[in-house]
Amino acid sequence: MEFLVRFETTLPESFSKEHIAGLKQLERERAAELRRDKILKRLWRVPGRRAVVGLWETADATELHEALSSLPQFPWMDVHIEALATHPQEQ
Repeated sequence: MEFLVRFETTLPESFSKEHIAGLKQLERERAAELRRDKILKRLWRVPGRRAVVGLWETADATELHEALSSLPQFPWMDVHIEALATHPQEQ
């Protein structure tokens, strides 16, 4: 199944710059793994915000949740998911 996933991350202001930098690096590494596993298909930034739109593909919603919750910044993400169905013109 394909999913359109929108999320915005808000890290606590109490985090040090070093802690934030470490989280961002871990996030990049995990995203690269998800790309290699062909779960994360595409990512786009939303200009002017700390928001991202992504195209993800998993067997089902449970697998998607497992992938998303494996992201290091997941505890601070506001996530919105839309399951996608194939349009008749795409067949």
